[in-house]
Amino acid sequence: MRILIKNGYVVSMVSDIKKSDILIEDGRIKKIGIINEEADKVIDATDKAVMPGLINAHTHVAMSLFRGYSDELELMDWLSQMWKVEDNMKKEDVYYASMISGIEMIKSGTTTFNDHYFFEEQTAKMAEELGMRAILSRCVIGDGEGSTLRIREAEELYNEWHNKCDGRIKVCVGIHAPYTCPPDTIKRSLELADRLGSPVHIHYLETKDEVDKVFNAYETTVTEYLKNLNVFNYHVILAHGVHVNDKDIEVLRNISGGIVHNPVSNMKLGSGFSPIRVLKNNGVSVALGTDGQGSTNTLDMFEEIKLAAYLQKGMFGSATAMSAKEVLEMATIEGA
Repeated sequence: MRILIKNGYVVSMVSDIKKSDILIEDGRIKKIGIINEEADKVIDATDKAVMPGLINAHTHVAMSLFRGYSDELELMDWLSQMWKVEDNMKKEDVYYASMISGIEMIKSGTTTFNDHYFFEEQTAKMAEELGMRAILSRCVIGDGEGSTLRIREAEELYNEWHNKCDGRIKVCVGIHAPYTCPPDTIKRSLELADRLGSPVHIHYLETKDEVDKVFNAYETTVTEYLKNLNVFNYHVILAHGVHVNDKDIEVLRNISGGIVHNPVSNMKLGSGFSPIRVLKNNGVSVALGTDGQGSTNTLDMFEEIKLAAYLQKGMFGSATAMSAKEVLEMATIEGA
């Protein structure tokens, strides 16, 4: 199958924007330039931009059912309300909620998403049916028998779905957060990551309350807590990274992986403002994500792109604090 896209403004993310044609053959880009060749399908992209699919690097897509639910609550109060409702969700609820989100993501230009939830095999079915790329994590939370069950489900998800759909679907180990997972749960989750050779996806420094909870429980910072448990020895996706300081950044600049910035969610929940400019200046990779619709109301990555740029300009008092090119990279290359 040969597809020819004609006369579009190509935003390749590796060179200047220019008017070009794109030839796709058997699902892969073969050529970019002025192309006069036969194709099975020709798409006229006159006056349109042609760019890579956006990558939503941290989300909970089955939360489409909770759009607008429990608004105007601080994170911990919001979570307690969400957990009560989520305890009643069944597998089919997650499937249909994921399907709603998949359609929303495709409509707004997202082709890849990094998910963190439960009944993830239902979200995998959605990605399979819609042709999306997905990285899925069964969220491990708590301790005791409950955490043991979740770790077992995480391994079953990997065995059933990792590298399925010609490699479009991947599975990694998801740990909820430092304040909801005691050391033993984190250690056993990392043992699973070792067995699977998997990255780790975890919420990190989202709120000031998280900082206080970890210090009160373990008399250390969140970053030191995770470092002492060897979390940063893995390729790690750190969702949020709002309350980072200079000592945290010294650790982060040497890790494999990086921060996923969720500006809409952080603002809606009153979590704070992540110093993305400082992180990037120190060589920390930063991607963009939406979080779930319960805390954002939308999976439109262009909303995150716009707000991410505006927030850094406002925080640092400079219109040049975040360029359009940088924030598009966060939504594409950095997420990848």
